[in-house]
Amino acid sequence: MFTGITEHVTKIESLDRGKDGGRVRVSLRGAARIAAEVKAGDSISVNGCCLTVAEFDRNSFAADLSGETLRRTSFGEMKPGHVVNLERPLAAGARLGGHFVQGHVDGVGRITRLVPEGDSWSLSIRIPEDLRRYVAEKGSIAIDGISLTVARWQDGVAGIAIIPFTHAHTNVQAMTVNDAVNLETDILAKYVESLLDAKKSPASSHLKISDLQEQGF
Repeated sequence: MFTGITEHVTKIESLDRGKDGGRVRVSLRGAARIAAEVKAGDSISVNGCCLTVAEFDRNSFAADLSGETLRRTSFGEMKPGHVVNLERPLAAGARLGGHFVQGHVDGVGRITRLVPEGDSWSLSIRIPEDLRRYVAEKGSIAIDGISLTVARWQDGVAGIAIIPFTHAHTNVQAMTVNDAVNLETDILAKYVESLLDAKKSPASSHLKISDLQEQGF
């Protein structure tokens, strides 16, 4: 579980892709605190995608990518040098500064606009059709692992106000129009949908009279 508050911005050192999966190596240069604490088997969010550390040294770590990860996330398009956000899992007792982010990417969006707006920036992202039902104005959404608020929602495009701190401390500073970004919609919306679907289709019982009789009823 993550919060969508980026700890460190770094770069992809290498990315090997095959038909059924691949491996990514991510730089830890300048991230002394993370490098000192990381170990094999740890979970870490890379651009909002929860990965498992397979191997590491003082300057980098490597993680394996499944075929599903390559299909579902922007790792299918990334190249060495790509700027990415890192976040370690939420520690017990820590403050929740963003919103609950699982690191399970739902799909890939496309940047349609990123322009200065006073001291801030206006970011627009086209959301895939199958995810639009989970998006709401003033609702939360994770974009490349960053917890953000949808300021405007119209015609499948989410408009987001980026404050100077977020621009300076995330990969937003490196984004350009048509870039692919990882999207994770609010988990609460998905659970509500699941509950409503269950209510529409009541579960049928497989209990038989003979079963009751065997139990002494």
